[in-house]
Formats: sequence, structure tokens, C-alpha cells
Amino acid sequence: MMTDTLSGKKVAFLLTDGFEDSELTSPWQAVTDAGASAVLVAPELGTLTGENGHTQDADVRAADAASSQFDALVLPGGVVNADHLRMDADAVNLARSFFEDHKPVGVICHGGWLLIEADVVRDRELTSYPSLKTDLINAGANWVDEEVVVDNGLVSSRTPEDLPAFNAKLVEEIAEGEHERQTA
Repeated sequence: MMTDTLSGKKVAFLLTDGFEDSELTSPWQAVTDAGASAVLVAPELGTLTGENGHTQDADVRAADAASSQFDALVLPGGVVNADHLRMDADAVNLARSFFEDHKPVGVICHGGWLLIEADVVRDRELTSYPSLKTDLINAGANWVDEEVVVDNGLVSSRTPEDLPAFNAKLVEEIAEGEHERQTA
């Protein structure tokens, strides 16, 4: 269902090869259906391939992107995607900058690894794929096992099965705009 809830908003999706396909395509559809424009940001330009074969071209390199260009950030999961992104300094710095600028961030599944690397999970409540529980707790997060968790502009979910709840909260948080307590 198309709405104009996010009309005029611009949402960055930060990922690389090996992303979980539905964790890109479903939130992308949700934000664009709500009126936002979506931009795929990646470490390098070119065609990216998900773990199930979805392909999509990167629009902007992470090194050339800034949180000031966007209203929100979405971090799809996928083990390979998340592992490679957390090793990319430009991706880590970009993710951190969204927190510094108090902007909404959505993260699902293994995407939380990037947030650990960006040092933005301490004292935050969030969820993830269960195998990240110990990593998040060790980084100072309060990990909970729920389909969607919202903590001052940070929206997190566990798996593709949680996408309907994730998408609804993601659109809601982006519509609300900046969150003063969304900080790095």
C-alpha cells in the first residue's frame, strides 16, 4: 500500500555481497511504498549479489556517503555481508555517523556486527540473530529475544520472519525523524 508517510525522506541501505536478500528487498519496498527514496551504499560500486541470488547495483560508495545526505540508515543482515562490512572502515564510520547525528537506524539479523564495530550498542536494548547475543552483550548491549525492538530510533529484528514488524517500526521511526537520545 502506497502512502506519503516518508515523502521527501532519503534512506541509505548499507551492504555488500552476501546480504540476506529479503532483508534488503522487503525494507526497501516498505520505505519506498511509504514515499521515501532509497539509496544503496556499498564499499565499492558495482552489482552486489545476495546469498539467495538477488542482484542490485550500488548507487554510492561508503567512502563518498555521509549521514548528512540521508534521513535514516538500514543495515540488512547476512553473515558474509555483515562480516565484510565490519572490516570496512568507511562502512563503520558511516554507520557511526548516523548515531552521532541522532538519525534512525534499522538493523536486522547479523547487521548488528557492524554496530558493535562502530561502538554504538553500549547501554542500548536490541535484538539480532541469536548467534550475535554474546557479541552484543560483550559490547555492552541489553540483548532481548523479540521480533522487533525500538530503542530511541534504533530498530532491530532477528530474522526474515520478523520483517513485517521490522518494516512497520522502521517506517514509524523514520517518520518521527531525529531522536535526541540516538547517540554514539
